[in-house]
Amino acid sequence: MTPRELFTKNHKELVKEGERWMKGTASSCTVVGALIITIMFAAAFTIPGGNNGETGFPIFLHKKLFMAFIVADAMSLFSSTTSVLMFLGILTSRYAEEDFLKSLPTKMIIGLSTLFISIATMMVAFSSALFIMIHEQSWIVIPIIFVASVPVTLFIWMQFPLLVEMYISTCGRGIFDRKVKSRA
Repeated sequence: MTPRELFTKNHKELVKEGERWMKGTASSCTVVGALIITIMFAAAFTIPGGNNGETGFPIFLHKKLFMAFIVADAMSLFSSTTSVLMFLGILTSRYAEEDFLKSLPTKMIIGLSTLFISIATMMVAFSSALFIMIHEQSWIVIPIIFVASVPVTLFIWMQFPLLVEMYISTCGRGIFDRKVKSRA
């Protein structure tokens, strides 16, 4: 047997466990991404302040915070769409042994990264809209914006170590590139 054949034979269960973990993670993240897509799409058409009845343009069109809202909303929509597509790519993968070397980890890295971006920009859009609507009551807006950073922080805290580990194992030096110390 070649080393590769021996490895494949001895690690069949590892491939099944990896497939199960990848599918579970991708399924959960797909649901989150789809919810964000839905929310951000709806938010783009139900803008803060509404539209001017005569022109049809948004009432707060010329406010800088409104532009921040629109840009954050669009970024959240596009990045969550990208993450959902990456996770769907994982779910529809064939899960061959060689897919676990580059293809699947790369999709997971892109999916988690873009999901993080979509969550962060969703909170920026929320905070911008809130500040536009009730900017005169900053005593309530500022604490709410501070609390809006909690989900982003929690997501980073829970997923960032996994993301770093996957990045290093996928894009960093592999086990075959390391120099072995000779025992002389």
